Order: sequence, then C-alpha cells, then structure tokens
Amino acid sequence: MTLSLAMITIDTADALPLARWWAEQTGGSIVAENEGWFVTVALGDGQPMLAFQQVEDPTPGKNRIHLDVTTADRETEVRRLIAAGATLIAEREMPGLSWTTLAVPNGNQFCVADAADHS
Repeated sequence: MTLSLAMITIDTADALPLARWWAEQTGGSIVAENEGWFVTVALGDGQPMLAFQQVEDPTPGKNRIHLDVTTADRETEVRRLIAAGATLIAEREMPGLSWTTLAVPNGNQFCVADAADHS
C-alpha cells in the first residue's frame, strides 16, 4: 500500500482571501467555501488540492510547511507574484538549484524555482 498526496492544508486567520490569492496565482479554482472557514482550491487533474483552514490561533513564527512551485521563467513569474501582493524574502542558490523565496500577503513563505531545475 502507498499514500497519495490529495490535499495540502494551510492554517490561516482569514481563509477565503488567501485561497482566492492562491487560486489566482496558480490558475486554480475555488471548489468549496464552507462559509469561509475551510476553502479548497482545485489545481487540475493529477495535482493535489490546496485547502485553507481558518483557525483562531495560526502557528506563530515561520510557517512549518511551505509550497515549492516551479515555472519556465522564474524572473518574470516572481515579478508577477510581487505585483499581485507577494513580498520578496530572498534569492537563494545551491549547486544545481536556485530559487526565490517570497511571502504571500498573510506572511506565509513559499519558493519559486525554474522548472528545468526540477526535471
């Protein structure tokens, strides 16, 4: 028996705006709102869903899980994400891989790498 990743859930103080932001950035669609307390975003066939769960007390400090996304043109995509409200945290590099760390409007961090680096 093996496990399949079905959903990545992120705790937040305000689930619906964060779900809308990620849906816009990924080309996904909100498929359930549940009165704003648990919002799910479908990313497409074969991809896990994203979920945003409203909690009274999100984990303080640096988020314990973050999303890593890839793109064919990292520089252009990073500019687009910043224009959409993300904040640049750092440009990072190690042998064979470079990426950009950003934060979404509520502060959770995520990373953007070139798709070629992940092939």
